[in-house]
Amino acid sequence: MNVVDSSGWLEYFASGPNTQFFTAPLQDTAELIVPAITLYEVFKTVLRQRNETDALQAVALMMQGSVIDLTASISISAAKISLDEKLPMADSIILATARLYQATIWTQDADFEGINGVQYIRKKL
Repeated sequence: MNVVDSSGWLEYFASGPNTQFFTAPLQDTAELIVPAITLYEVFKTVLRQRNETDALQAVALMMQGSVIDLTASISISAAKISLDEKLPMADSIILATARLYQATIWTQDADFEGINGVQYIRKKL
């Protein structure tokens, strides 16, 4: 199972320099877990940078994976992870969701660097 965090989705949609890193996990939709918080983050960013049509198209592609809603259990786990790993709220929710489903996180978000179960690539400018 795989989770691509918001930075990975945005890189992929923008055809950025790290697109290839995210291509395989994103195209394997049968193994793709999509934490609901990533829908929020990606929709908001695309809406801000482009328009609502593009934002809705991005979310539609994301929803080809298995969307996982934020539950009480994930919330509590994420709060613990946030304190233990010193991660912001959204990142801790993504990590808690990935751990629940024993999924690998694919990211270019430096907050995840060095965390077990994360495939990290440095963001290229």
